Amino acid sequence: MIDKSPKLKTPFLILLLLLFCAPVSATIIKGQNEAYAGHELIFFRYSDAITREKISAFSIQIDADGKFSKEIEVSNTEFFFTEFGIYRGLLFLEAGKEITLRLPPLRKKTFADKKNPFFKPVEFWFATEQGNRLNDKIAAFDLELNQLTDQYFNRLYFRQSKQIFDTLKTELNKQFGSAKAPAFLMHKNLSLKSVETDAFRLGPREISAELSDVAPRFWAHPAFIDLFEKTYANKLSFEAKTTGNDEIFRAVASGNTGFLTEFLKRNYQLSSPMLELALLKMLHDGYYSGDFSQESIIKITGSDYFQKNRHKQISAAAQNVLQKIKFLRPGSAAPVICLKDTDGHNRCTNENSGNFKYFIFADTEMVVCKEHLKYLTKIEERFNKHLEIYVILRKTDLIEMKIFLNENDIPGIHLVDNDGEFIEQYRIKSYPTCFLLNDNHHVVFQQAKAPLDGFEQQFGAFLQKELFERQRNQER
Repeated sequence: MIDKSPKLKTPFLILLLLLFCAPVSATIIKGQNEAYAGHELIFFRYSDAITREKISAFSIQIDADGKFSKEIEVSNTEFFFTEFGIYRGLLFLEAGKEITLRLPPLRKKTFADKKNPFFKPVEFWFATEQGNRLNDKIAAFDLELNQLTDQYFNRLYFRQSKQIFDTLKTELNKQFGSAKAPAFLMHKNLSLKSVETDAFRLGPREISAELSDVAPRFWAHPAFIDLFEKTYANKLSFEAKTTGNDEIFRAVASGNTGFLTEFLKRNYQLSSPMLELALLKMLHDGYYSGDFSQESIIKITGSDYFQKNRHKQISAAAQNVLQKIKFLRPGSAAPVICLKDTDGHNRCTNENSGNFKYFIFADTEMVVCKEHLKYLTKIEERFNKHLEIYVILRKTDLIEMKIFLNENDIPGIHLVDNDGEFIEQYRIKSYPTCFLLNDNHHVVFQQAKAPLDGFEQQFGAFLQKELFERQRNQER
């Protein structure tokens, strides 16, 4: 409860209330579907429009009768998503409004789906029993937009007919003109701009105005993220290679944010804060392109210009970008993995034996992983005095897993990641994935080779050089 006594009514405290006491209302999510009895749906939000890290927001536990009810505190209109079975469900929650979700027929991933690193879930907007919530309107809009673009596909995308595009817009405005919710209007406008961009090959200068008009509270919404990605993805490398000179390369190398911001103002017609967000996106993609010094990009994103930016959404995004690009860089401390081994004993990877640590994330249900794991015997025989092997296993049938490991005498410490915690933390997308750490648990090779792909040669050459350096230092 807020104390309303006169002593609190000072300008300073009023300012604090304005800044930090944004209105928050309870939204109730309800529903029932017997097929989902005992299941849990975990909903996430995006960290920002650039890194798009999944941030756990809330979970819904479905009881034995398939019923669920959850009260969520939200301010304004917020976007969430959840992944379950073969689906990826999208959800807008509006402050103070109750919704009754309709869940799709439950379909679990097949064995092939689970093992496929390129599996893409079926994406859908949750429907509600009320039928008139924001989610229902956006689902209807997207369906109609897709049907119209399919109907006019050739004339729109190949003949680039402006008349057809205007017809499409008129039809959609006729059907959805009564919808006035700010989140819906933003979704509609940016979705149409995305179609226009694809149809008429628009460049960033022609799109920036629409993006700049979007309030920062909508930056984590999917329509904004999709158009933002389409507009600025890999543009730093593109501009550096097509401008005909080395000015952009030199600006990045020297950390000259002044030049880069002026370039975006002049060529992309951007202003703050969209200018800073677009530049962050371009630096993020430039880091992974191989065209620029990674150290220089780390320095720029870590500068006060971004980290202490007056726009809190920019400083937050910059912190996320910096954390992402520095994660598991050579020389950085790797997250300590603490799990139970296949015998049920708790083990941690920071047990210091004085040796290098070879992490191999694997799935024993995959034939290719089994062959790589079998080859670990030769690696241990050659490097057992200098190397400790940790096999971090994806959850599969424990009995079958142990049979394979024991029958083939797979060396190392075998840890089972039952909840996928460290598989997610280490951002494992495919198996096997390997890392090499030193005895202090710092990264040596962020992309160590897998056993059959040349780790022996990679580590052998590194170890020879490392032992030589150690001997030389001792002789000094």
